[in-house]
Amino acid sequence: MDFKRHIAAHIQAGELSEDEIYSMLALPPNTEMGDFALPCFRLAKTMRKAPALIAQEIADNYKKDDIVSQVSAVNGYVNFKINRAVWAEQTLGRIFAEREKYGSSDEGQGRTVCIDYSSVNIAKPFHIGHLSTTVLGSSLYKLHKFLGYKPVGINHLGDYGTQFGKLISAYKRWGKREDIEKGGLRALNALYVRFHEEAEKDPSLNDEARAFFKKIEEKDEESVALFNWFKELTLKDVGRIYEMLDVHFDSWAGESFYNDKMQPVIDELREKGLLKESEGAQIVDLEAYGMPPCIILRSDGASLYATRDIAAAIYRKKTYDFYKCLYVVAYQQNLHFKQFFKVLELMGKEWAKDLVHVAYGMVSLEDGSMSTRKGKVVYLEDVIQKCVQKALSIITEKNPTLENKEQIAKTVGVGAVIFGALYNNKIKDITFSYDKVLNFEGETSCYVQYTCARANSVLEKGGRASEWKAGEICPQEFELVKKLADFPNVLHEALEKYEPCYVARYAVDLAQVYNKFYFDCSILNAEKETREFRLALTEATLIALKNALGLLGIGVPEKM
Repeated sequence: MDFKRHIAAHIQAGELSEDEIYSMLALPPNTEMGDFALPCFRLAKTMRKAPALIAQEIADNYKKDDIVSQVSAVNGYVNFKINRAVWAEQTLGRIFAEREKYGSSDEGQGRTVCIDYSSVNIAKPFHIGHLSTTVLGSSLYKLHKFLGYKPVGINHLGDYGTQFGKLISAYKRWGKREDIEKGGLRALNALYVRFHEEAEKDPSLNDEARAFFKKIEEKDEESVALFNWFKELTLKDVGRIYEMLDVHFDSWAGESFYNDKMQPVIDELREKGLLKESEGAQIVDLEAYGMPPCIILRSDGASLYATRDIAAAIYRKKTYDFYKCLYVVAYQQNLHFKQFFKVLELMGKEWAKDLVHVAYGMVSLEDGSMSTRKGKVVYLEDVIQKCVQKALSIITEKNPTLENKEQIAKTVGVGAVIFGALYNNKIKDITFSYDKVLNFEGETSCYVQYTCARANSVLEKGGRASEWKAGEICPQEFELVKKLADFPNVLHEALEKYEPCYVARYAVDLAQVYNKFYFDCSILNAEKETREFRLALTEATLIALKNALGLLGIGVPEKM
Protein backbone atom coordinates (compact mmCIF):
# COMPACT_ATOMS: atom_id res chain seq x y z
CA MET A 1 0.00 0.00 0.00
CA ASP A 2 1.04 3.59 -0.62
CA PHE A 3 0.64 4.86 2.96
CA LYS A 4 1.20 8.47 1.91
CA ARG A 5 -1.72 8.16 -0.50
CA HIS A 6 -3.90 6.62 2.23
CA ILE A 7 -3.12 9.52 4.59
CA ALA A 8 -3.62 12.19 1.91
CA ALA A 9 -7.04 10.75 1.03
CA HIS A 10 -8.22 11.17 4.63
CA ILE A 11 -7.00 14.74 5.27
CA GLN A 12 -9.21 17.80 4.98
CA ALA A 13 -6.98 20.88 4.58
CA GLY A 14 -8.74 23.93 3.15
CA GLU A 15 -8.98 23.84 -0.63
CA LEU A 16 -5.93 21.61 -1.15
CA SER A 17 -6.47 18.59 -3.39
CA GLU A 18 -5.45 15.07 -2.44
CA ASP A 19 -2.49 15.24 -4.86
CA GLU A 20 -1.28 18.53 -3.36
CA ILE A 21 -1.46 17.07 0.17
CA TYR A 22 0.32 13.92 -1.06
CA SER A 23 3.21 16.01 -2.43
CA MET A 24 3.48 17.92 0.87
CA LEU A 25 3.77 14.83 3.09
CA ALA A 26 7.37 14.39 4.22
CA LEU A 27 9.49 12.10 6.40
CA PRO A 28 10.15 13.41 9.94
CA PRO A 29 13.82 13.62 11.04
CA ASN A 30 13.35 10.66 13.40
CA THR A 31 10.79 7.87 13.52
CA GLU A 32 9.80 8.55 17.14
CA MET A 33 7.98 11.68 15.92
CA GLY A 34 6.09 9.75 13.27
CA ASP A 35 6.42 7.97 9.95
CA PHE A 36 5.01 10.83 7.85
CA ALA A 37 4.51 14.51 8.58
CA LEU A 38 2.37 17.26 7.02
CA PRO A 39 3.89 20.76 7.40
CA CYS A 40 1.09 23.34 7.73
CA PHE A 41 3.01 26.59 7.18
CA ARG A 42 1.94 27.18 3.59
CA LEU A 43 -1.71 26.73 4.65
CA ALA A 44 -1.55 29.70 7.05
CA LYS A 45 -2.15 32.28 4.31
CA THR A 46 -5.21 30.63 2.71
CA MET A 47 -6.76 29.33 5.95
CA ARG A 48 -5.91 32.56 7.87
CA LYS A 49 -4.76 30.72 10.96
CA ALA A 50 -1.45 30.00 12.68
CA PRO A 51 0.25 26.78 11.45
CA ALA A 52 0.06 25.26 14.96
CA LEU A 53 -3.74 25.78 15.07
CA ILE A 54 -4.18 24.30 11.58
CA ALA A 55 -2.06 21.27 12.53
CA GLN A 56 -4.12 20.69 15.68
CA GLU A 57 -7.39 21.01 13.75
CA ILE A 58 -6.27 18.46 11.10
CA ALA A 59 -5.07 16.07 13.82
CA ASP A 60 -8.34 16.35 15.74
CA ASN A 61 -10.46 15.73 12.63
CA TYR A 62 -8.41 12.82 11.26
CA LYS A 63 -10.23 9.50 11.70
CA LYS A 64 -7.77 6.81 12.79
CA ASP A 65 -8.19 3.32 11.35
CA ASP A 66 -6.36 -0.02 11.16
CA ILE A 67 -3.57 1.60 9.13
CA VAL A 68 -2.90 4.92 10.89
CA SER A 69 -2.42 4.16 14.58
CA GLN A 70 -1.53 7.63 15.91
CA VAL A 71 -1.93 11.28 14.81
CA SER A 72 -0.40 14.22 16.69
CA ALA A 73 0.17 17.94 16.15
CA VAL A 74 3.64 19.32 17.02
CA ASN A 75 4.91 22.85 16.22
CA GLY A 76 2.90 23.32 13.03
CA TYR A 77 3.33 19.72 11.81
CA VAL A 78 0.81 16.88 11.80
CA ASN A 79 2.66 13.61 12.51
CA PHE A 80 1.24 10.24 11.48
CA LYS A 81 2.29 6.83 12.76
CA ILE A 82 1.48 3.75 10.72
CA ASN A 83 0.42 0.49 12.36
CA ARG A 84 3.73 -1.41 12.49
CA ALA A 85 2.18 -4.84 11.95
CA VAL A 86 0.20 -3.68 8.90
CA TRP A 87 3.32 -2.07 7.38
CA ALA A 88 5.36 -5.23 7.94
CA GLU A 89 2.72 -7.60 6.60
CA GLN A 90 2.06 -5.53 3.49
CA THR A 91 5.77 -5.06 2.75
CA LEU A 92 6.81 -8.68 3.26
CA GLY A 93 3.65 -9.88 1.53
CA ARG A 94 4.57 -7.94 -1.59
CA ILE A 95 8.21 -9.05 -1.51
CA PHE A 96 7.30 -12.74 -1.26
CA ALA A 97 4.63 -12.40 -3.94
CA GLU A 98 6.98 -10.67 -6.40
CA ARG A 99 10.39 -12.06 -5.31
CA GLU A 100 12.91 -11.37 -8.14
CA LYS A 101 10.40 -8.87 -9.56
CA TYR A 102 10.15 -6.93 -6.28
CA GLY A 103 10.56 -3.23 -6.99
CA SER A 104 9.55 -3.57 -10.63
CA SER A 105 6.61 -1.74 -12.20
CA ASP A 106 4.86 -1.16 -15.52
CA GLU A 107 5.29 2.63 -15.48
CA GLY A 108 7.18 2.51 -18.78
CA GLN A 109 4.79 0.20 -20.61
CA GLY A 110 4.60 0.99 -24.31
CA ARG A 111 7.60 3.35 -24.19
CA THR A 112 10.90 2.68 -25.95
CA VAL A 113 14.10 4.24 -24.58
CA CYS A 114 17.27 4.20 -26.69
CA ILE A 115 20.46 4.15 -24.60
CA ASP A 116 23.76 4.92 -26.35
CA TYR A 117 26.63 3.70 -24.12
CA SER A 118 30.13 2.23 -24.06
CA SER A 119 30.66 2.99 -27.79
CA VAL A 120 34.18 1.63 -28.05
CA ASN A 121 36.60 2.55 -30.82
CA ILE A 122 37.58 -0.18 -33.25
CA ALA A 123 41.21 -1.31 -32.82
CA LYS A 124 41.68 0.80 -29.69
CA PRO A 125 42.04 -0.74 -26.23
CA PHE A 126 39.11 -1.09 -23.85
CA HIS A 127 40.62 0.93 -21.01
CA ILE A 128 39.63 2.17 -17.56
CA GLY A 129 38.19 5.34 -19.14
CA HIS A 130 35.44 3.21 -20.74
CA LEU A 131 34.32 1.85 -17.37
CA SER A 132 31.77 4.53 -16.40
CA THR A 133 29.91 4.76 -19.71
CA THR A 134 29.75 0.96 -19.93
CA VAL A 135 28.43 0.13 -16.44
CA LEU A 136 26.32 3.31 -16.11
CA GLY A 137 24.62 2.66 -19.45
CA SER A 138 24.16 -1.02 -18.65
CA SER A 139 22.55 -0.24 -15.28
CA LEU A 140 20.20 2.32 -16.87
CA TYR A 141 19.27 -0.36 -19.43
CA LYS A 142 18.44 -2.83 -16.63
CA LEU A 143 16.52 -0.20 -14.62
CA HIS A 144 14.39 0.81 -17.61
CA LYS A 145 13.58 -2.80 -18.39
CA PHE A 146 12.72 -3.51 -14.72
CA LEU A 147 10.30 -0.57 -14.67
CA GLY A 148 8.43 -1.67 -17.78
CA TYR A 149 10.16 0.30 -20.55
CA LYS A 150 11.52 -1.28 -23.71
CA PRO A 151 15.21 -0.33 -23.69
CA VAL A 152 17.34 -0.45 -26.84
CA GLY A 153 21.04 -0.70 -25.96
CA ILE A 154 23.19 0.90 -28.67
CA ASN A 155 26.95 0.52 -29.01
CA HIS A 156 27.73 3.42 -31.36
CA LEU A 157 31.06 1.99 -32.49
CA GLY A 158 33.88 4.37 -33.37
CA ASP A 159 34.53 2.71 -36.72
CA TYR A 160 35.17 5.71 -38.96
CA GLY A 161 38.10 8.08 -39.40
CA THR A 162 41.75 8.52 -40.33
CA GLN A 163 42.95 6.30 -37.46
CA PHE A 164 42.02 3.28 -39.60
CA GLY A 165 44.26 4.57 -42.35
CA LYS A 166 47.02 4.88 -39.75
CA LEU A 167 46.46 1.28 -38.64
CA ILE A 168 46.54 -0.06 -42.20
CA SER A 169 49.74 1.91 -42.89
CA ALA A 170 51.32 0.60 -39.64
CA TYR A 171 50.20 -2.98 -40.29
CA LYS A 172 51.53 -3.02 -43.85
CA ARG A 173 54.88 -1.60 -42.66
CA TRP A 174 55.52 -3.47 -39.40
CA GLY A 175 52.71 -5.95 -38.71
CA LYS A 176 52.43 -9.73 -39.03
CA ARG A 177 49.07 -11.45 -39.21
CA GLU A 178 49.99 -14.22 -36.74
CA ASP A 179 51.22 -11.63 -34.19
CA ILE A 180 47.97 -9.66 -34.45
CA GLU A 181 45.79 -12.81 -34.26
CA LYS A 182 47.69 -13.84 -31.13
CA GLY A 183 47.96 -10.41 -29.47
CA GLY A 184 44.53 -9.01 -30.41
CA LEU A 185 43.77 -5.43 -29.44
CA ARG A 186 47.03 -4.98 -27.55
CA ALA A 187 49.05 -5.87 -30.62
CA LEU A 188 46.96 -3.49 -32.73
CA ASN A 189 47.44 -0.73 -30.17
CA ALA A 190 51.21 -1.29 -30.21
CA LEU A 191 51.13 -0.67 -33.99
CA TYR A 192 49.02 2.48 -33.45
CA VAL A 193 51.52 3.81 -30.91
CA ARG A 194 54.46 3.02 -33.20
CA PHE A 195 52.77 4.86 -36.09
CA HIS A 196 52.52 8.05 -33.99
CA GLU A 197 56.14 7.76 -32.88
CA GLU A 198 57.33 7.32 -36.49
CA ALA A 199 55.00 10.05 -37.82
CA GLU A 200 56.63 12.56 -35.48
CA LYS A 201 59.90 11.87 -37.30
CA ASP A 202 58.33 11.51 -40.76
CA PRO A 203 55.11 13.58 -41.18
CA SER A 204 54.55 12.14 -44.67
CA LEU A 205 53.18 9.03 -42.92
CA ASN A 206 50.06 11.06 -42.08
CA ASP A 207 49.45 11.63 -45.81
CA GLU A 208 49.81 7.89 -46.36
CA ALA A 209 47.26 7.24 -43.58
CA ARG A 210 44.76 9.66 -45.15
CA ALA A 211 45.22 7.91 -48.49
CA PHE A 212 44.52 4.50 -46.92
CA PHE A 213 41.38 5.82 -45.21
CA LYS A 214 40.21 7.20 -48.57
CA LYS A 215 40.68 3.69 -49.97
CA ILE A 216 38.36 2.34 -47.26
CA GLU A 217 35.75 4.94 -48.27
CA GLU A 218 36.19 4.02 -51.91
CA LYS A 219 35.61 0.31 -51.02
CA ASP A 220 39.14 -0.81 -52.00
CA GLU A 221 39.01 -4.59 -51.50
CA GLU A 222 42.27 -5.04 -49.53
CA SER A 223 41.75 -1.98 -47.31
CA VAL A 224 38.13 -2.90 -46.49
CA ALA A 225 39.21 -6.51 -45.71
CA LEU A 226 41.85 -5.25 -43.27
CA PHE A 227 39.37 -2.82 -41.68
CA ASN A 228 36.79 -5.61 -41.23
CA TRP A 229 39.46 -7.85 -39.71
CA PHE A 230 40.44 -5.13 -37.20
CA LYS A 231 36.75 -4.73 -36.36
CA GLU A 232 36.29 -8.49 -35.86
CA LEU A 233 39.32 -8.67 -33.54
CA THR A 234 38.03 -5.71 -31.53
CA LEU A 235 34.53 -7.10 -31.05
CA LYS A 236 35.96 -10.46 -29.99
CA ASP A 237 38.19 -8.79 -27.38
CA VAL A 238 35.57 -6.39 -25.99
CA GLY A 239 32.91 -9.13 -26.09
CA ARG A 240 34.86 -11.01 -23.45
CA ILE A 241 34.86 -7.95 -21.15
CA TYR A 242 31.16 -7.24 -21.77
CA GLU A 243 30.39 -10.81 -20.75
CA MET A 244 32.35 -10.40 -17.50
CA LEU A 245 30.47 -7.16 -16.72
CA ASP A 246 27.03 -8.57 -17.70
CA VAL A 247 26.66 -5.88 -20.40
CA HIS A 248 24.52 -6.41 -23.51
CA PHE A 249 23.53 -4.45 -26.63
CA ASP A 250 20.70 -4.61 -29.14
CA SER A 251 22.46 -2.57 -31.83
CA TRP A 252 26.11 -2.27 -32.91
CA ALA A 253 25.45 0.38 -35.57
CA GLY A 254 28.56 2.55 -35.48
CA GLU A 255 29.64 5.76 -37.17
CA SER A 256 30.23 4.12 -40.56
CA PHE A 257 26.59 2.92 -40.59
CA TYR A 258 25.50 6.56 -41.05
CA ASN A 259 27.78 7.34 -44.03
CA ASP A 260 24.90 7.18 -46.51
CA LYS A 261 22.48 8.92 -44.11
CA MET A 262 24.35 12.24 -43.79
CA GLN A 263 23.64 13.77 -47.19
CA PRO A 264 19.86 14.01 -46.55
CA VAL A 265 20.68 15.85 -43.29
CA ILE A 266 22.95 18.30 -45.10
CA ASP A 267 20.28 18.82 -47.80
CA GLU A 268 17.58 19.47 -45.18
CA LEU A 269 19.77 21.96 -43.30
CA ARG A 270 20.42 23.77 -46.58
CA GLU A 271 16.72 23.78 -47.58
CA LYS A 272 15.75 25.24 -44.21
CA GLY A 273 18.32 28.01 -44.52
CA LEU A 274 20.29 26.82 -41.52
CA LEU A 275 23.57 26.07 -43.30
CA LYS A 276 26.08 28.90 -43.68
CA GLU A 277 29.60 29.08 -45.07
CA SER A 278 32.38 30.14 -42.70
CA GLU A 279 36.03 30.05 -43.78
CA GLY A 280 35.18 27.35 -46.32
CA ALA A 281 33.35 25.17 -43.78
CA GLN A 282 29.58 24.62 -43.63
CA ILE A 283 28.17 25.56 -40.21
CA VAL A 284 24.96 26.18 -38.28
CA ASP A 285 25.32 29.51 -36.48
CA LEU A 286 24.37 29.13 -32.80
CA GLU A 287 25.62 32.51 -31.55
CA ALA A 288 22.05 33.56 -30.66
CA TYR A 289 21.96 30.62 -28.20
CA GLY A 290 25.28 31.42 -26.55
CA MET A 291 27.19 28.65 -28.34
CA PRO A 292 29.94 28.51 -30.95
CA PRO A 293 28.89 27.34 -34.43
CA CYS A 294 28.10 23.67 -35.01
CA ILE A 295 30.39 22.59 -37.88
CA ILE A 296 28.57 20.25 -40.28
CA LEU A 297 31.21 19.96 -43.02
CA ARG A 298 34.89 20.89 -42.82
CA SER A 299 36.46 23.06 -45.51
CA ASP A 300 37.68 19.87 -47.27
CA GLY A 301 34.09 18.56 -47.37
CA ALA A 302 34.59 15.94 -44.63
CA SER A 303 31.78 15.28 -42.15
CA LEU A 304 32.22 15.54 -38.39
CA TYR A 305 30.82 13.89 -35.25
CA ALA A 306 27.91 16.36 -35.20
CA THR A 307 26.88 15.44 -38.76
CA ARG A 308 26.84 11.74 -37.94
CA ASP A 309 25.13 12.25 -34.56
CA ILE A 310 22.31 14.28 -36.17
CA ALA A 311 21.87 11.55 -38.80
CA ALA A 312 21.92 8.88 -36.07
CA ALA A 313 19.29 10.67 -33.96
CA ILE A 314 16.94 10.99 -36.97
CA TYR A 315 17.50 7.30 -37.84
CA ARG A 316 16.78 6.21 -34.25
CA LYS A 317 13.57 8.23 -34.10
CA LYS A 318 12.36 6.71 -37.39
CA THR A 319 13.42 3.17 -36.43
CA TYR A 320 12.44 2.99 -32.74
CA ASP A 321 10.07 5.96 -32.26
CA PHE A 322 11.71 6.46 -28.88
CA TYR A 323 10.17 8.08 -25.82
CA LYS A 324 13.67 9.18 -24.78
CA CYS A 325 17.11 8.75 -26.32
CA LEU A 326 19.94 8.78 -23.76
CA TYR A 327 23.61 9.44 -24.54
CA VAL A 328 25.88 8.17 -21.76
CA VAL A 329 28.98 10.21 -22.55
CA ALA A 330 31.55 12.08 -20.39
CA TYR A 331 30.90 15.67 -19.37
CA GLN A 332 33.74 16.93 -21.64
CA GLN A 333 31.25 16.54 -24.48
CA ASN A 334 28.58 18.80 -22.89
CA LEU A 335 28.93 21.47 -25.59
CA HIS A 336 28.80 18.94 -28.45
CA PHE A 337 25.45 17.57 -27.22
CA LYS A 338 23.97 21.02 -26.57
CA GLN A 339 24.95 22.01 -30.11
CA PHE A 340 23.55 19.10 -32.05
CA PHE A 341 20.40 18.92 -29.88
CA LYS A 342 19.82 22.61 -30.71
CA VAL A 343 20.43 22.01 -34.44
CA LEU A 344 17.76 19.26 -34.42
CA GLU A 345 15.39 21.62 -32.63
CA LEU A 346 16.05 24.33 -35.26
CA MET A 347 15.35 21.74 -37.96
CA GLY A 348 11.84 21.49 -36.50
CA LYS A 349 12.27 18.08 -34.85
CA GLU A 350 9.90 18.49 -31.88
CA TRP A 351 11.30 15.27 -30.41
CA ALA A 352 14.69 16.97 -29.89
CA LYS A 353 13.43 17.67 -26.34
CA ASP A 354 13.51 13.89 -25.73
CA LEU A 355 17.28 13.65 -26.27
CA VAL A 356 19.20 13.47 -22.99
CA HIS A 357 22.93 13.74 -22.42
CA VAL A 358 23.65 11.59 -19.33
CA ALA A 359 27.00 13.15 -18.46
CA TYR A 360 29.47 11.49 -16.10
CA GLY A 361 32.87 12.23 -14.57
CA MET A 362 36.21 10.68 -15.42
CA VAL A 363 37.78 7.56 -13.94
CA SER A 364 41.50 7.41 -13.23
CA LEU A 365 43.74 5.18 -11.18
CA GLU A 366 45.67 6.52 -8.20
CA ASP A 367 48.86 6.69 -10.27
CA GLY A 368 47.61 9.12 -12.93
CA SER A 369 46.20 9.59 -16.44
CA MET A 370 46.45 7.88 -19.80
CA SER A 371 47.18 8.55 -23.46
CA THR A 372 46.32 6.00 -26.16
CA ARG A 373 48.63 7.64 -28.68
CA LYS A 374 51.64 7.45 -26.37
CA GLY A 375 50.82 3.93 -25.23
CA LYS A 376 50.04 4.93 -21.62
CA VAL A 377 46.96 2.77 -21.29
CA VAL A 378 45.37 1.05 -18.29
CA TYR A 379 43.43 -1.87 -19.77
CA LEU A 380 40.04 -2.46 -18.14
CA GLU A 381 40.60 -6.21 -18.35
CA ASP A 382 43.80 -5.82 -16.29
CA VAL A 383 41.92 -3.81 -13.65
CA ILE A 384 39.22 -6.51 -13.46
CA GLN A 385 41.76 -9.34 -13.22
CA LYS A 386 43.70 -7.52 -10.51
CA CYS A 387 40.48 -7.08 -8.49
CA VAL A 388 39.62 -10.77 -8.95
CA GLN A 389 43.10 -11.86 -7.80
CA LYS A 390 42.98 -9.50 -4.82
CA ALA A 391 39.50 -10.78 -3.91
CA LEU A 392 40.79 -14.36 -4.11
CA SER A 393 43.65 -13.64 -1.70
CA ILE A 394 41.26 -11.92 0.78
CA ILE A 395 38.71 -14.78 0.59
CA THR A 396 41.47 -17.39 0.99
CA GLU A 397 42.76 -15.59 4.07
CA LYS A 398 39.28 -15.16 5.64
CA ASN A 399 37.81 -18.55 4.68
CA PRO A 400 40.55 -20.98 3.51
CA THR A 401 38.20 -24.03 3.31
CA LEU A 402 35.56 -22.29 1.17
CA GLU A 403 34.58 -24.31 -1.91
CA ASN A 404 34.58 -22.79 -5.40
CA LYS A 405 36.79 -19.87 -4.26
CA GLU A 406 37.88 -18.90 -7.80
CA GLN A 407 34.30 -18.41 -9.05
CA ILE A 408 33.32 -16.50 -5.90
CA ALA A 409 36.43 -14.29 -6.23
CA LYS A 410 35.42 -13.53 -9.83
CA THR A 411 31.90 -12.49 -8.73
CA VAL A 412 33.35 -10.35 -5.91
CA GLY A 413 36.16 -8.81 -8.00
CA VAL A 414 33.97 -7.92 -10.99
CA GLY A 415 31.28 -6.59 -8.63
CA ALA A 416 33.86 -4.38 -6.91
CA VAL A 417 34.88 -2.80 -10.24
CA ILE A 418 31.25 -2.08 -11.23
CA PHE A 419 30.22 -0.81 -7.80
CA GLY A 420 33.32 1.40 -7.56
CA ALA A 421 32.16 3.21 -10.70
CA LEU A 422 28.48 3.46 -9.70
CA TYR A 423 28.47 4.29 -5.98
CA ASN A 424 29.04 8.05 -6.37
CA ASN A 425 26.90 10.56 -8.26
CA LYS A 426 27.68 10.05 -11.92
CA ILE A 427 29.03 13.56 -12.52
CA LYS A 428 31.85 13.15 -9.98
CA ASP A 429 35.36 12.27 -11.12
CA ILE A 430 36.49 8.95 -9.62
CA THR A 431 39.95 7.90 -8.48
CA PHE A 432 39.75 4.12 -8.57
CA SER A 433 41.39 2.42 -5.56
CA TYR A 434 41.75 -1.37 -5.34
CA ASP A 435 41.88 -1.26 -1.53
CA LYS A 436 38.73 0.85 -1.23
CA VAL A 437 36.55 -1.15 -3.61
CA LEU A 438 37.56 -4.45 -1.98
CA ASN A 439 36.96 -3.34 1.61
CA PHE A 440 34.59 -5.85 3.25
CA GLU A 441 33.72 -3.33 5.99
CA GLY A 442 33.13 -0.19 3.89
CA GLU A 443 30.47 1.11 1.55
CA THR A 444 31.25 -1.46 -1.12
CA SER A 445 29.66 -4.29 -3.06
CA CYS A 446 31.84 -6.74 -1.07
CA TYR A 447 30.10 -5.58 2.11
CA VAL A 448 26.67 -6.04 0.50
CA GLN A 449 27.62 -9.45 -0.95
CA TYR A 450 28.96 -10.52 2.46
CA THR A 451 25.63 -9.48 4.03
CA CYS A 452 23.82 -11.65 1.45
CA ALA A 453 26.09 -14.58 2.38
CA ARG A 454 25.26 -13.95 6.05
CA ALA A 455 21.50 -13.94 5.29
CA ASN A 456 21.91 -17.16 3.28
CA SER A 457 23.70 -18.77 6.21
CA VAL A 458 20.88 -17.78 8.60
CA LEU A 459 18.28 -19.26 6.24
CA GLU A 460 20.34 -22.41 5.76
CA LYS A 461 20.37 -22.97 9.53
CA GLY A 462 16.85 -21.77 10.31
CA GLY A 463 14.99 -22.62 7.13
CA ARG A 464 12.70 -20.33 5.11
CA ALA A 465 9.79 -18.98 7.16
CA SER A 466 6.61 -20.70 5.98
CA GLU A 467 4.09 -19.36 8.49
CA TRP A 468 5.03 -15.92 9.75
CA LYS A 469 3.00 -13.02 11.05
CA ALA A 470 3.90 -9.63 12.46
CA GLY A 471 3.16 -9.24 16.16
CA GLU A 472 4.90 -6.80 18.47
CA ILE A 473 7.63 -5.23 16.34
CA CYS A 474 10.85 -3.96 17.92
CA PRO A 475 12.61 -0.78 16.61
CA GLN A 476 15.34 -2.75 14.72
CA GLU A 477 12.71 -4.88 12.97
CA PHE A 478 10.68 -1.83 12.05
CA GLU A 479 13.70 0.05 10.64
CA LEU A 480 14.35 -2.98 8.43
CA VAL A 481 10.69 -3.13 7.31
CA LYS A 482 10.75 0.57 6.37
CA LYS A 483 13.99 0.24 4.46
CA LEU A 484 12.63 -2.79 2.56
CA ALA A 485 9.42 -0.90 1.74
CA ASP A 486 11.42 2.00 0.27
CA PHE A 487 13.02 -0.04 -2.56
CA PRO A 488 10.39 0.69 -5.28
CA ASN A 489 10.61 4.45 -4.53
CA VAL A 490 14.41 4.34 -4.79
CA LEU A 491 14.21 2.67 -8.21
CA HIS A 492 11.72 5.24 -9.48
CA GLU A 493 13.96 8.12 -8.34
CA ALA A 494 17.11 6.46 -9.75
CA LEU A 495 15.45 6.18 -13.15
CA GLU A 496 13.99 9.69 -13.06
CA LYS A 497 17.42 11.21 -12.36
CA TYR A 498 19.48 8.67 -14.37
CA GLU A 499 21.41 7.91 -11.15
CA PRO A 500 22.15 4.21 -10.46
CA CYS A 501 24.14 5.45 -7.44
CA TYR A 502 20.78 5.64 -5.59
CA VAL A 503 20.43 1.87 -6.03
CA ALA A 504 24.04 1.27 -4.94
CA ARG A 505 23.62 3.42 -1.83
CA TYR A 506 20.28 1.78 -1.03
CA ALA A 507 21.99 -1.64 -1.12
CA VAL A 508 24.65 -0.46 1.36
CA ASP A 509 22.01 1.19 3.61
CA LEU A 510 19.82 -1.92 3.61
CA ALA A 511 22.84 -4.12 4.39
CA GLN A 512 23.76 -1.83 7.31
CA VAL A 513 20.20 -1.87 8.71
CA TYR A 514 20.05 -5.68 8.36
CA ASN A 515 23.41 -6.14 10.10
CA LYS A 516 22.27 -3.96 13.02
CA PHE A 517 19.11 -6.10 13.26
CA TYR A 518 21.25 -9.28 13.00
CA PHE A 519 23.54 -8.27 15.88
CA ASP A 520 20.84 -6.73 18.11
CA CYS A 521 18.07 -9.31 17.69
CA SER A 522 18.35 -13.04 18.25
CA ILE A 523 16.98 -14.85 15.19
CA LEU A 524 17.53 -18.60 15.53
CA ASN A 525 17.12 -18.73 19.33
CA ALA A 526 14.01 -16.52 19.52
CA GLU A 527 10.53 -17.78 20.45
CA LYS A 528 8.82 -19.60 17.55
CA GLU A 529 6.57 -16.75 16.35
CA THR A 530 9.36 -14.14 16.63
CA ARG A 531 11.84 -16.56 15.01
CA GLU A 532 9.55 -17.11 12.01
CA PHE A 533 9.04 -13.37 11.54
CA ARG A 534 12.78 -12.67 11.76
CA LEU A 535 13.55 -15.43 9.27
CA ALA A 536 10.96 -13.83 6.95
CA LEU A 537 12.71 -10.46 7.39
CA THR A 538 16.05 -12.12 6.55
CA GLU A 539 14.69 -13.73 3.37
CA ALA A 540 13.01 -10.48 2.30
CA THR A 541 16.31 -8.62 2.81
CA LEU A 542 18.15 -11.18 0.69
CA ILE A 543 15.59 -10.78 -2.12
CA ALA A 544 15.83 -6.96 -2.08
CA LEU A 545 19.66 -6.96 -1.94
CA LYS A 546 19.90 -9.44 -4.84
CA ASN A 547 17.49 -7.34 -6.91
CA ALA A 548 19.40 -4.13 -6.16
CA LEU A 549 22.81 -5.62 -7.04
CA GLY A 550 21.34 -7.31 -10.13
CA LEU A 551 20.20 -3.91 -11.44
CA LEU A 552 23.83 -2.76 -11.18
CA GLY A 553 25.05 -5.86 -13.03
CA ILE A 554 26.53 -7.48 -9.90
CA GLY A 555 26.12 -11.13 -8.91
CA VAL A 556 25.65 -12.57 -5.41
CA PRO A 557 27.61 -15.62 -4.20
CA GLU A 558 25.76 -17.85 -1.73
CA LYS A 559 28.82 -18.20 0.51
CA MET A 560 31.88 -16.07 1.14
